[in-house]
Amino acid sequence: MKGKKIIALCGFFSMVIAGCKQPAIHFQLETDRPCQTMTYFGASDAWSMQFIGLWPEEKQNQIADWLFSTENDANGQPKGIGLSLWRFNVGAGSAEQGDDSQIASPWMRAECFLQPDGTYNWSKQQGQRNFLKLAKERGVDKFLAFLNSPPVYYTQNGLATNTGRGGTANLKPDCYEKYVRFLADVVQGVEQHDGIKFNYICPFNEPDGHWNWVGPKQEGCPATNREIARTVRLLSREFVNRNMDTQILVSESSDYRCMFRTHETDWQRGYQIQAFFCPDSVDTYLGDTPNVPRLMLGHSYWTTTPLSELRNIRSQLRDTLDKHDVDFWQTETCIMGNDEEIGGGNGFDHTMKTALYVARIIHHDIVYAKAESWQWWRAIGGDYKDGLIREYTTDDNFLDGRVEDSKLMWALGNYSRFIRPGAVRLSVSAFDQTGALIPDGDTDQQGLMCSAYKNVDGTYVMVVINYANEEKEFSIDKEKVGNTQWQIYRTSDKEGENLLPVGKVKSGKNIQIPARSIITLQSN
Repeated sequence: MKGKKIIALCGFFSMVIAGCKQPAIHFQLETDRPCQTMTYFGASDAWSMQFIGLWPEEKQNQIADWLFSTENDANGQPKGIGLSLWRFNVGAGSAEQGDDSQIASPWMRAECFLQPDGTYNWSKQQGQRNFLKLAKERGVDKFLAFLNSPPVYYTQNGLATNTGRGGTANLKPDCYEKYVRFLADVVQGVEQHDGIKFNYICPFNEPDGHWNWVGPKQEGCPATNREIARTVRLLSREFVNRNMDTQILVSESSDYRCMFRTHETDWQRGYQIQAFFCPDSVDTYLGDTPNVPRLMLGHSYWTTTPLSELRNIRSQLRDTLDKHDVDFWQTETCIMGNDEEIGGGNGFDHTMKTALYVARIIHHDIVYAKAESWQWWRAIGGDYKDGLIREYTTDDNFLDGRVEDSKLMWALGNYSRFIRPGAVRLSVSAFDQTGALIPDGDTDQQGLMCSAYKNVDGTYVMVVINYANEEKEFSIDKEKVGNTQWQIYRTSDKEGENLLPVGKVKSGKNIQIPARSIITLQSN
């Protein structure tokens, strides 16, 4: 079997063997085989925007243009990556506690709108709220509020971090109703004061994550499936009573494997798809709960290695989602210690090394898990591979500094800038020069990876990743899309090649994609 696979791979990719260039691969867009409908590409404001949202206005505008703009410059090059959803971290009050929060870094603490006397201070989280407005000004109209912890006034230990108290919710038994009223008040309060509506809210973030049980690096709260279901049902009732249509999402799992089985936890926190959307799970079923879409949220962390598992875990996830008729969003990921191929998470990387690695994850999440939305963890970070943009503060109060973009940001832009909300992903078939179908030819994890989409305006989009160390060649078959002309945008390690327009090509013509690069093709 291995020998046959090697022969097949050598037969359809463009490479030099004994001085002979092999035939190009032909990708065919299967316009009559639609897959999932795409919604949004996004990132979060945690934790940097609380400070950067108070920086000088011109610096805020540059960051906002990079993240949200869908405009092009005079040469037709995109000014930004056109994110279509923005995640807002609703803080629990660790910032007000300072060092007593037991969270060492001020960057990982967060303010809370709620005050000790039960009133609200709508001047809190001002930097983050400024970026809500900057996003909206650039066309973003979908916003997701997420919480790492309930307000400190409602937690069992009086903190926004769990401090080793186990895997149950750090929420006082008599504070569930108070918590959901807080969530509803925040949704209504931000809309009233800032004109920003939260279309979605997720009351728990990584409730199954074992890191959440011990703390105290950052705000976090574990929870069992029963505790999540109780909270969501109460929040649904609160929204219905207030005539609110904000959608309640579950449950931002820390690991895909917790969604369809158990992984580093027990049954109370695993089997989440079955727990929330199988009617037999009476205690936790949410399938008939108002304001709760038939949708699961999960994070890509820790499921990226080895390469065989990058695909297998997502296929298993998709099988369970399909069995219970549930949609899926990938709402958070960054580079972690298991991502050894690129040196783990330590040390920010401006190059295509991390960009290509993440693009491969995006491809697998969309193609094999059929994610309808894909969201990076945080938009701006420090010397770690968790930010699209690198910040360097030059002020002791973190209120000024400078920022640098990265190839990672522009790699995400190959998807987010061109695949717009409502686009339908299309199956892609691959054929060799003889016309023979290549099984799974849209995904060579060390070579070419291709996905295709049709936007609501009728334009087609193809994203092609070349993970290999040599140039590849392919063509787009004319059978389904005719003699379409495509504009090519390229992202590579070359300076200035950030969604750079590099020419046009018609279907049927050979297209060269340089080594270690990503191109997006958009039909005219």
